[in-house]
Amino acid sequence: MPRHATTFAQSCQSKRKTVLAVLKTAFLFWRRRVLWFSETTDLKALIENRDTRTERVFLVGVELKSRTGSSLRDSLDELAELATSAGGKVIGEGTQKLEAPHPASYIGKGKANEFTDYCRQNDIDTVIFDDELSPAQSRNLEKVFNCKVLDRTALILDIFSQRARTREGKLQIELAQLQHLLPRLTRFWGHLSRQSGGIGMRGGEGESQLEADRRKVQERIDKISGDLDTVRRHRSIQRSARKRNHWPLASIVGYTNAGKSTLLNALTGSQVLAKDILFATLDPTTRRLRLPTNQNVLLTDTVGFIRKLPHGVVEAFKATLEEVVQADLLLHVVDISHPQAEEQVAAVNAVLAELGAGEKPTIMVFNKMDRLNGNGAWRRWQERYPHGVAASATTGAGLPALLAELGSQLRPAREFLELRVPHERAAVIARLHAVGQVIESSYRGAKARFKVRIPPQHHAEFAPFIAKDLQTG
Repeated sequence: MPRHATTFAQSCQSKRKTVLAVLKTAFLFWRRRVLWFSETTDLKALIENRDTRTERVFLVGVELKSRTGSSLRDSLDELAELATSAGGKVIGEGTQKLEAPHPASYIGKGKANEFTDYCRQNDIDTVIFDDELSPAQSRNLEKVFNCKVLDRTALILDIFSQRARTREGKLQIELAQLQHLLPRLTRFWGHLSRQSGGIGMRGGEGESQLEADRRKVQERIDKISGDLDTVRRHRSIQRSARKRNHWPLASIVGYTNAGKSTLLNALTGSQVLAKDILFATLDPTTRRLRLPTNQNVLLTDTVGFIRKLPHGVVEAFKATLEEVVQADLLLHVVDISHPQAEEQVAAVNAVLAELGAGEKPTIMVFNKMDRLNGNGAWRRWQERYPHGVAASATTGAGLPALLAELGSQLRPAREFLELRVPHERAAVIARLHAVGQVIESSYRGAKARFKVRIPPQHHAEFAPFIAKDLQTG
């Protein structure tokens, strides 16, 4: 073969190898991008996958020995409200009496088949159980119903994810969702397909899709936990700044939809979202409240509580609920018009105890008095809570009494003094009216006389004018 022919053949072969190498590099780059995109979207899909149409929902409740028929009825009614708040439409419900939940499917096999027939005939998209299901129960029930099966915890988390607005709130919800999702990942990956090894595939050859997903979820949980630690540090710094002002902190707590945000708006003139739905607001809001006693109070609205509030939600929201733990005083808002008001109070007290705030000084605020229509419910509550305040955040009735009780509860933090100030010291007199509560005043004589309550941090400022400590006599 002529020399130039050989050189030409070698040149073609070299160019062919170069083209193949470029194509191979491009393919590997494309493949990694697709895998990265798939990992990201798959993880988001595990949490955010919702149908565009209104979901048709079937509710399931179990009456155990420890639960009466009336309490099951109340709990299912609340579950229906939750499902509606999440955007679903409740089509039907079913119940069963059991000695104890079935370990494999929570309900009995016969009832499961009966409910399955109903769901098939009524085109049900989602079955929601009133109690928390184990991962195995969820998988088994989805095989029986052949549709999506959720428990109360997953439903509450779904509502929270829709309502969170701030970055902190979104992080807390995502953390709770992922912690709930982690032990249930097998329901999403039945095939357990194997990944190929190679550069960029951290799991190595032979890692199952399930193992890879668990690793991704755990890595995201660790990342969010670190971010929330940063949030807690920022809150601690903010709290230290508040303490420098010596302003007491009062936190509004209560059952969801009891009227906490409406009360905050009525007392402080703020514009926090307040709707007649469960969990209308999740993110805490703090506003300054000036009492008739001329005392500044920081008032914080917190997330509403609910019966069977998932422990994971309480843990995830500890960055927010620290405001409750650090508060000097709690305002426990009760919807006095609700037929299950006593159960709601018990549920709130249980969560407060779990947070370590069960022994905090508390003012019971019995809200929505305008809905009572003159029945005797208030008298029964008044006998149990003689210092409770009846009010209506909507009409404003009872709010002056609530402000007076707030001032009374926070009063021990103030000194009760008699001051004598020369008339020419007008700046001192003006300052006294600005930071203290003037109980009595007299401008007769060479000096003006005042009986006042002042915060301890202002003692040195008025020390030259103190004539008598009225607390000690």
